[in-house]
Amino acid sequence: MRATALAWRWRRNSLRRRTDVLESWVGLVAVVLMLLAGPVSGWVTGSLAHEALRHTVREQHRHRHLVTATTLRPLRGGPAETDREATATREGHHRVVARWPGPDGKERSGVVPVRHATRPGQPFPLWTDDQGRLSGRPMDHDTAAVHAGLAGAGAAAVACGLLEAVRRLVVWRVMQRRYARWDRAWLRAGQTWGRADAGS
Repeated sequence: MRATALAWRWRRNSLRRRTDVLESWVGLVAVVLMLLAGPVSGWVTGSLAHEALRHTVREQHRHRHLVTATTLRPLRGGPAETDREATATREGHHRVVARWPGPDGKERSGVVPVRHATRPGQPFPLWTDDQGRLSGRPMDHDTAAVHAGLAGAGAAAVACGLLEAVRRLVVWRVMQRRYARWDRAWLRAGQTWGRADAGS
């Protein structure tokens, strides 16, 4: 049905108006721009995001270190407001008091969120930064690629959405002009309606 309406606007006939042709051109230009701007903006955004994330991956792998921590005791009750490490815990994780070696050779200790419950004296892997503080697992290259792909897809969708919004705005303006012309035509017809010498 929509294709038939578009074909009608392109065909030469006495009922076709200039606004019909303009509306068709606006739709055609919008489709062409979406086919061009969508992939281009997605590729550019994805490439820039991938390069930035690759830099982040390199920095995180350079400054985060995997050490072996030892459980001292499980922690029960809510975390203290001043306990910085405890606030990093996530739902579904257990909290234990543990110790781990620092980069200067001295041992560190604190509250650590662990995925599985551990017994006192049980070792487990732990990520720390250059100062021996708790840190998250560094991002890997596959995760960076996925995030870059999502950023590119989002940019392409936004570009197409903006073009569609512009198309709708232009079509709305065209429709307003069309209705205004109709109003003027009906006003002129009303002035001569029913007169014998008007040919109406």
